[in-house]
Formats: sequence, C-alpha cells, structure tokens
Amino acid sequence: MTAVPRDPEALFDAAVGGSRPALARLLSLVERGGDGAREISRRAAPRSGNAYTVGLTGAPGAGKSTLTSAVVSHLRSQGEQVAVLAIDPSSPFTGGAILGDRVRMQEHATDDGVFIRSMATRGHLGGLSLATPEAVRLFDAVGHRLVLVETVGVGQVEVEVAGKADTTVVVVNPGWGDSVQANKAGLMEVADVFVINKVDRDGAEQTRQDLEQMLDLAGHVAEGGWRPPIVSTVATTGAGVADVWNAVNAHRRHAEASGELERRRAFRAADELREVVARRLDQRARELCGQERWNQLTADVVARRVDPWTAADEMIGTER
Repeated sequence: MTAVPRDPEALFDAAVGGSRPALARLLSLVERGGDGAREISRRAAPRSGNAYTVGLTGAPGAGKSTLTSAVVSHLRSQGEQVAVLAIDPSSPFTGGAILGDRVRMQEHATDDGVFIRSMATRGHLGGLSLATPEAVRLFDAVGHRLVLVETVGVGQVEVEVAGKADTTVVVVNPGWGDSVQANKAGLMEVADVFVINKVDRDGAEQTRQDLEQMLDLAGHVAEGGWRPPIVSTVATTGAGVADVWNAVNAHRRHAEASGELERRRAFRAADELREVVARRLDQRARELCGQERWNQLTADVVARRVDPWTAADEMIGTER
C-alpha cells in the first residue's frame, strides 16, 4: 500500500492524481486552518471554477440526509461522480462533527464514485463551517464537477446556504406551517427549488398550495424570471428524486443563460474574501491585545483616565 504523504504540496499532488486518502487528509487540514490550509487554498484556486454546487437545506426532520443520499444514488445511476459535504452539529467536547458520514450514507461508503465528508459547524450560527468554501474549492480542484452541500437544520440562519451554493434546494414536509412561519425562516428568499418530502403523509397538497400562494405574493417571476418549482418526493423510496435533479438542472440552465450564476459566484468570492480579511484583522487584534501597551491602556480605561474609543485609537495608532 502506497504511503500517504503529509506535507500539503505532496498531498495536493496525490489528491489530483486520484488518491482518496490524500484528499481526506487535505480536508482535515482545511478544517484545522492555519498555514496548511492557506497553502492548500493557494494551490487549489488556479485549478478551480469548474464544479457546480447544490445546497440542500431545510428544517430539522425534513429528511435532508435521506434526500441527499437518494440524489447521490440517482446521479450514480447516470454515471456521474459526486462529492458531498455534510455539515453537522459540532461536538461541544471535541469540536468535531457529531454525525458521521458512515452513519448518514452507509450505502455509498464503498463507492469510489462518491466522496462524502462530514464537517463540523464549530458553533457557526449559519450551520455552515467557515471551512466549507475551501473544501468546495478543493473538491473542484481535484476534479469533482458536482458538489452537494447538506446543511444542519438550525432555523432562521439557514439562509446562509444561499451564499454557498449555485442552486439551493429547500426541503419541507407536509404541515410545514403557514406563510408567516415560512417567511420568518427566510427560506422563501433563498430557495431555487422547493421539495416537499414525505408526500405520502397527510397535508402534502395543502403545503403545495401554501407554497404556491407565497410564491405568488413574493413575485419571483416578475423579479428574476425564475419561479422556484415545487417537487414532491418520498426520499425513502426514491420517488420523485429524478424530478428534483431535473429541476436543479433547469435552474442551472436558467442561471447560466441569465448571468445569475456569474453574479452569484462573484458575490460568493467577495463574501469569502471579506470573511478572510475579518478573520485576519481579528487575529491581529488579539495579538495587539497581548502587548504591554494594551495593559497600560486598559488600566487607564479602568481608572477612567481615558475612554475606550480614545484608548482603541491610540492602540491602533501605535501599530501603524
């Protein structure tokens, strides 16, 4: 058995060559952050830009994991290779993902055409790890052309998935709730495709009518020319899953033709850069706050010899 290298450069080359263990180790470095993650990003960026990302989001219990697994099965039946990022709740003890990929999608664990990775949210409110964009870029760089990102169900802040995917699929269940509840969750604004899962339960038709009414009120067609289709599924049996992927492809064609895809990706790049800058500035601020001048200024603020804003200006001024 060929030994897996440990330095990022050699790992990257091995992953590009098809080594799954090398890719797994690179993803671990991405999650860990630091210099290793920066080197991976530097090498991955020039090779990226070819993958299409699909986000699957929705309330807890909607069946996102089951639907994701069913979509993967459908894609594999079409001969497609796919990578999956399953964004899980963080363990309060280790910071790692609580739900493992082997638990969520056991039937695909031995399929070489599928690469599944569970990543921890690490307490990030949006349910998306800050490492997610880097992981998607890495998948892209090593040759994956389809990446599914399934988010943990955490309520209103799940709207953040819209900024991380080219197409966003929102999964709901019969009896999902009224229009106030839906708009409160912010899901109306981010959905490119709605999926009513578990339609073998009572209330499926009423849920469809509620969604149609909300779409009418929102005026989606008038604004952007794309009205999110509503697809019915029973993910446990695979019913309707092909229709879900047909709807995703239809949205992709629309986004490419209208220029929306290019706009989304530009926004995503700017948003990621903004986040990186903020993280670097925060890191520098922590370093500044460990200097002796910080202790002196803190004492002045405590003694009310100076106000916090003036002290901060002086602290930052000494850095320039």
